[in-house]
Amino acid sequence: MNDLSTAAWELPQANYIGKIQALDQAVFADPFSFLGPHQSDSGELQLRAFIPGAEAVAYLSNDKTAEQLQYQRVGRSALFVLKLHSDQFRSNYQLQISYPGYSSVQRDPYSFVSSLELEAMYLFNQGALEQTYRHLGAHWRQQQGTSGVRFTLWAPSAQSVSVLGDFNSWDQRRHPMRKHPASGVWEIFICDLQERQNYKFSLVTAQGERLEKADPYASVMQPPPATASVICAKNIQQRSEPDIAMRTQRNAVDAPISIYEVHAGSWRRHAQDNSYLSYRELAEQLVPYVVSLGFSHIQLMPINEYPFDGSWGYQPVGMFAPSSRFGSPDDFKYFVDTCHSAKLGLLIDWVPGHFPNDPHGLAKFDGSHLYEHADKRQGYHPDWHTHIYNFARSEVKSFLLSSAFHWFDEYAIDGLRVDAVASMLYLDYSRKAGEWVANERGGRENLAAIDFLQQLNQRCYAKFPGILMAAEESTDWGGVTQFTDRGGLGFGYKWNMGWMNDSLRYMSHDPVHRQYHHDEMTFSLIYAFSENYILPLSHDEVVHGKGSLLSKMPGDEWQKFANLRTFYAYMWAHPGKKLLFMGGEFAQHDEWNHDRSLDWHLVEFAPHRGVQQLISTLNQLYRQQPALHQLDNCSEGFSWIDSGNAEQSIFSFIRYAKDANSHVLVISNMTPNSYRHYLIGVPGNGSYQVLLNTDDSVYAGSNFSEQQLYTTKEQHWQGFCQVIEIQLPPLSTLYLAPVKKPDVL
Repeated sequence: MNDLSTAAWELPQANYIGKIQALDQAVFADPFSFLGPHQSDSGELQLRAFIPGAEAVAYLSNDKTAEQLQYQRVGRSALFVLKLHSDQFRSNYQLQISYPGYSSVQRDPYSFVSSLELEAMYLFNQGALEQTYRHLGAHWRQQQGTSGVRFTLWAPSAQSVSVLGDFNSWDQRRHPMRKHPASGVWEIFICDLQERQNYKFSLVTAQGERLEKADPYASVMQPPPATASVICAKNIQQRSEPDIAMRTQRNAVDAPISIYEVHAGSWRRHAQDNSYLSYRELAEQLVPYVVSLGFSHIQLMPINEYPFDGSWGYQPVGMFAPSSRFGSPDDFKYFVDTCHSAKLGLLIDWVPGHFPNDPHGLAKFDGSHLYEHADKRQGYHPDWHTHIYNFARSEVKSFLLSSAFHWFDEYAIDGLRVDAVASMLYLDYSRKAGEWVANERGGRENLAAIDFLQQLNQRCYAKFPGILMAAEESTDWGGVTQFTDRGGLGFGYKWNMGWMNDSLRYMSHDPVHRQYHHDEMTFSLIYAFSENYILPLSHDEVVHGKGSLLSKMPGDEWQKFANLRTFYAYMWAHPGKKLLFMGGEFAQHDEWNHDRSLDWHLVEFAPHRGVQQLISTLNQLYRQQPALHQLDNCSEGFSWIDSGNAEQSIFSFIRYAKDANSHVLVISNMTPNSYRHYLIGVPGNGSYQVLLNTDDSVYAGSNFSEQQLYTTKEQHWQGFCQVIEIQLPPLSTLYLAPVKKPDVL
């Protein structure tokens, strides 16, 4: 045995005291400069390993003919050192580590060179890296002929960072990471790991505070209340390639888009223990149910990982991880594929405006205001007590942009509904005078957030053709769905919050008083074609003491159901795509409770079953009648017959298809009064057939009229030369369409 490798070799312990202390306290800023193989000042090769808890460490050259060479412990520390001649060294060496009662063999993580992609880090620092999730986080890879996991973390202000997890007894001393000062990214490659092992990052801030953080780029996280990230499976199920032509068709502005909004945790639960359905169970139960009702899309409330159930997902910590409450990423991919196989589009809520202050999350991530704006007037949300992203920071832009890309790229979803856009656009959102800071132009617009949203939409639409990007934007901001090169935000659709507020307020009035609020229903048509709108009756309208949609309707039990049926049919005929929150389709009595299932037993009763049947019929007619969807964003697709009949509270209008001869008459009677001889002006001669009567007995209506066909006669009325005389039931909406193509006058 060469004398350079003898255990009798005396080590100059004093030379290592400072480094040993730093390693033992897990504050060593540059561990790769000391650990692993290094040339000494005398030209000798030294191998150093810091392994707390080890009794002995041996060098294995992976050459079966070579004998083991013992490292020497430095004093009583956890530092072990071995001297070698260069001809004894093998770069793929292993360490045999003896612990009390057992031993293990593993590769030395400090023998690997850096594999960080410098070009990608440049784009990341410039705010232009669209797939940061492929570079940061924890990823299986081959490096120097060995399989392992590369951990990477952006934490530029930390003085040291370590990986800790199941594989190192959660000891922050075991795997300190290498810092790349130019990018602010820390990195280490570790072999001999297993799928589904848990991990976190231990950071020491510039002030010396120690933090434990989950991986911002984790693709899997522990089910709450646990907070660790999870090493993903080596062989992840490949998602099916999207049918771009079908996606483009179902998401187009002239398509019949009707969306069923779902909270995955409370649509339905296991009856025996109130536990969640899994993604696979939702695929088997939710998807066929939505198909049976005729909806074109499912929209999931946020399913990225979130710690607090009561936030419903709107305070996320895992922007790249489907919530493990419902299963694995592979399970979620199965759900997506099941939707697409059933020809359903899938949208998910996405929250780029703010994040919670949970200790394992993004807040004060490396001891500095890394993700949030440092100025509380711009970085703190007073409504939700959350942190607001610093949209001006390039790396934050890369983070958020990559999160959006991730859902399209990895899961092939159809679209994102971007939450709380208004809170992003305005610096003074929910703030009093003196509580906000004007932009560089002296205005209230958040210029950095506007730029981010424009970049988001421009890049997503360019990379993923046929997707749908929708904004929940509650103000009169102009150009939300205008192209970015024309100064717009670039969204495909905008939620019409004005229509929702006005129409629900109108419907809550007693019918005898509705004549005094007629404009609450007509006002939306003044601006209905200024954007590509979605009409939302979302979860927000049935929580926090607002009651259910049914409970908002006035009158006795029969009138409540009749009002709701009338309103739904009016909504499905109004210009704009449709969105209905789960439970609304069968007129849930109680307001939504995220801790339990919907009240499915109600469907056993005729009034609730009637509303459910009505929604199915509405979706069927919506698809079948081009007039009800083709020109949703064009004024040519809508014409009032009579918008001023406030005294009787009756609204009548025409929806036109691209072929003007194809049209649908819509008449809504918003009072309990009925009429045997109600005149309606029509644009053509011939016969009109009743397509829908919400008072029909099949919907649990009064069946006031069973007449199905009306023939026109010449008479000047309501600006037309032809009229039909119809029977108009109480609290009802009727759709009528020409039996043959009439001559448009």
